Amino acid sequence: MTTFNIEDLKFDDRGLIPAIAQEAETGEVLMMAWMNAESIRETIETGRVVYWSRSRANLWRKGDTSGHIQRLVDLRFDCDRDCILLMVEQVGAACHTFRKSCFYTAVRNYAEVELMKPMANV
Repeated sequence: MTTFNIEDLKFDDRGLIPAIAQEAETGEVLMMAWMNAESIRETIETGRVVYWSRSRANLWRKGDTSGHIQRLVDLRFDCDRDCILLMVEQVGAACHTFRKSCFYTAVRNYAEVELMKPMANV
């Protein structure tokens, strides 16, 4: 076993790395967001997923306003160390549109198809 060093990840010129959140139990891809070294560190230390908000230029603790938090089950990175996969337990909707996943639109024969409606009771 090797000690993990956040600095060994390949961040872009803004200090960010893409992070994909996947429901640990079902394998469903929930969302993609950005993380920086600080958000990764806090995620590992607290077990609650924290992202970096590019629009607000600060940490985004998933669920602070909505209550739809992500609990970290496993944190993985790809072979190039330039992308993170977060296996999570999602509480409520992952998407700001109140859908379980941000990937709710498909393209079928050049037509957009809505795959899921917003969740009830959110």
